[in-house]
Amino acid sequence: MREYPTPLVEAKTTRNPGASPVARLNAVAPKPAFVGDLQALISAAGSANMRDCQAVYVAMWYAIIGTDAVNTQERRKAVRPAHLERLEKLLDEGRLLLAGPFPAIDAEDPGPAGFTGSLIIAEFEDIDAARRWANDDPYVGAGVYRDVSVQPFRKVLP
Repeated sequence: MREYPTPLVEAKTTRNPGASPVARLNAVAPKPAFVGDLQALISAAGSANMRDCQAVYVAMWYAIIGTDAVNTQERRKAVRPAHLERLEKLLDEGRLLLAGPFPAIDAEDPGPAGFTGSLIIAEFEDIDAARRWANDDPYVGAGVYRDVSVQPFRKVLP
């Protein structure tokens, strides 16, 4: 089981802890886990009835919007592998909803027109953790992004 930096889901049984599905869930995941792993943990423990839980702490999704500075396409290309490595880590942890750039023109491949920024929607403990993560992005350090905004995001569909 992965080790996570922050507790985002914690389940504690309130009745019959030795036999309830939630107790089995806790046995499978004694440490808190990210919401992205909750469904897998419930499957591993059986059909847990979440009404048996005292509390479920749910992480929030955050939209991270980076706006590119002018003429940064070469810098973007140079640091893209490091940028993608961080995103792949979020994906591996089940914390990435989506990520991608904004093409400067209405085309899948904008060619020399390049990109105007990026959108990342990921799960973090709180907005401060999301801001810290965003400010540590290689695109920020390389000056690709002229500014970065972080705001809570509520996924409704699908």
